[in-house]
Amino acid sequence: MWPILIGAGLVALIAKAFSDDSEPSKKRTTKNENNKIFISFAIEDEISRDHLVKQAKLERSPFSFVDMSVKEPWNNDEWKRKCRTKIKRCDGMIVLLSKNTWHSSGARWEIKCAKEEGVPVIGMHIRKNDQGAIPPELRGKKIITWTWGNLEKTLNSIK
Repeated sequence: MWPILIGAGLVALIAKAFSDDSEPSKKRTTKNENNKIFISFAIEDEISRDHLVKQAKLERSPFSFVDMSVKEPWNNDEWKRKCRTKIKRCDGMIVLLSKNTWHSSGARWEIKCAKEEGVPVIGMHIRKNDQGAIPPELRGKKIITWTWGNLEKTLNSIK
C-alpha cells in the first residue's frame, strides 16, 4: 500500500521547526506506516515538502511515506480527475500551511476535494513562528505545528 501520497498544492524552510523538537521515538509504529496520507501544499512551499520527504527517510523518523506528487497544472481537468482519484484512496490529508497556502488555488481545491470525499483533513503549520492565515476550507479542522511529536501523533490518529 502507499503509506503517504503527496499532492500539489506550499515555500518556507522548516529546519528550525524540527530543531526545536525533542528527539523522535527510536521505534517506528506500523500503524502510521500503513496509512495513506495525501500531502497538500502550495507549490511555492515545495522545499518544505521535499524536506518532509527527506525526514521520512531517516531511520529515526516516526513516519514514512511514498512521494506521489502531482506535478501538473492545478487547473487542468485531467489533473483534478487524477488528483481526486488519489485523494479518495487516502486515509487522510495533511495540509502544509504557510503564508502561501491562502493564495494557493490548487491546495485549496485539494482540501475541498478531500472534504467532499470524506477524507479526514489536518492542517500543519510549516513554520512555528511565521504562520500564515488558515484558509476557510480548513475551518473547524485540527491544526498542528510541525514537530516530530505532533506529526507522529497525527499520523497515528488517522484511521
